[in-house]
Amino acid sequence: MPRIAYLPQHHDEPEDLVAAIRERRGGELLNLDRMLLHSPAFARGWNGLLGAVRGELALDPALRELAICVVARLNGAEYEFMHHAPPFLAAGGSAEQLALLHDIPAAVDNRLAFSAQERAVMAVTYDMTRRVRVSEAHFAAIRALLPQQQVVELVGVIAAYNMVSRFLVALDVGIEDRSGSDAPH
Repeated sequence: MPRIAYLPQHHDEPEDLVAAIRERRGGELLNLDRMLLHSPAFARGWNGLLGAVRGELALDPALRELAICVVARLNGAEYEFMHHAPPFLAAGGSAEQLALLHDIPAAVDNRLAFSAQERAVMAVTYDMTRRVRVSEAHFAAIRALLPQQQVVELVGVIAAYNMVSRFLVALDVGIEDRSGSDAPH
C-alpha cells in the first residue's frame, strides 16, 4: 500500500504534462507517474530527465539497464527491478544474469556470466550506490572500457536511478495490478 494515495489512472491535469508522460509510457500512467503527478513541477522535470536517460544516450542500452537493475537490487526497489528487467533482456541480457544480481559482489567477480564491461559497470554501480565514491580501480576499469561520454552517461544513469529507487521505496510505490483492480486509493 503506498504511503500517499495514487492519483487515478484517468488523471489528466496538467493536460500537456499528462499527455507527454502517457506518450513516453505508451498510453497509460504507471503507479510511479500517478505518485509523481501530486507535484506537476516535479513530474515535469522527472519526465524530461528520465526520458533523456532512457532514450537519448550513447551508452549501450544493455549496460544502462544492467546498471539500473543493480541499483534496484542494492536499494531493495522491486518496482524498479520489475520495470527494468524486461528492457535488460530485450537489450541482450540473460535471465541467468538477472538471477545473479541477488548478490552483486559475487556478480562483479563472475567472469563466466558477465563480460569485462558488465563487471566494470556493476562495480561502479555498487560503489556509487553503497559508498557514493567510486574506487580508483573501478573508475580506471570503466574508463578503459568505455568512451568518455559513455562514462559520464553511466555515472548519470546510476545517479538518476538511485534517485528513482529512493523515491519508490520511501513512498512504497507498488507494482501495477494488471488485473484491472488497481483502483485509486
